Amino acid sequence: MGPPSSGGIAVLQILGELQRFPSSQLQPGTVLDAHLFAEASRLAYADRAKYLADPAFIHVPIAGLIDKKYIASRAALIDPAKDMGTAEAGNPPEEKHAQLAPQVSPVLHGTSHMTIVDDSGDVVAMTTSVEFVFGAEIMAKNYGFILNNTLTDFSFQPVRDGLPVANAPAPGKLPLSAMSPTIVFDKDNRFFLSVGSPGGPSIIDYVAQTLSGVLDGKLSLKQAIDMPREVNQNGVTALESAPGADKLTVGLTAMGHTVRVANQEGSGLHGIMRVKEGYIGAADPRRDGIALGD
Repeated sequence: MGPPSSGGIAVLQILGELQRFPSSQLQPGTVLDAHLFAEASRLAYADRAKYLADPAFIHVPIAGLIDKKYIASRAALIDPAKDMGTAEAGNPPEEKHAQLAPQVSPVLHGTSHMTIVDDSGDVVAMTTSVEFVFGAEIMAKNYGFILNNTLTDFSFQPVRDGLPVANAPAPGKLPLSAMSPTIVFDKDNRFFLSVGSPGGPSIIDYVAQTLSGVLDGKLSLKQAIDMPREVNQNGVTALESAPGADKLTVGLTAMGHTVRVANQEGSGLHGIMRVKEGYIGAADPRRDGIALGD
């Protein structure tokens, strides 16, 4: 998904940066995988904070941010043995931006996701949000539509350190989001899997971690969706409170990470994968949601 969502760019950046490392080093539940994922996530969120906004108002260097050479240069910043600390945004090629400051915005939760494959094989991945629970708490007359309050997705500081923020509010401007509905195709251009999630800015990591779990870790879709979540938005490394978190905390702390362990109720992944027998669906056990088929 393209701007004003940051999801598609950030997910591609994370996966592209992880390509530097063999799949044997990206095995879910290991300290090395958690470390490498956190570092790739730092770099993607650093670019997100500086460059992403409504492209009708701000030049968003999409091609530069997902350029393979640029992503490889960002991946080269990852030390397999040590946390890099707060990452700086990069300088994507053909950058036309004015000097900008990274944004700061609050985190609210009022998002849903669904993935559908119909009898003809058409696929829909849809993430929808009213931002906060019941949005603005106003219904459009008797139509049943709840009005959103996604104004809070803009940066609450339009200027920082004397520099403009790309995601500053403006009349008619669409706010930045992290929605990441994703459809994956195999080498023969056939549908392979689709996944998406609610979760505010953490959506990016929820989706990227799930994709890496399937593609690198060879997990089933259900296993990848069920596994403990990890989030790093270029700050602390947040681990889900689950078996194995203590081991990861010790290992990551030794590498220099500041680790926080907590529940991840925001995760609400839903996905479908194509298999020989047809399709398999999976829904996140942390929230309401089910997988149904004919």
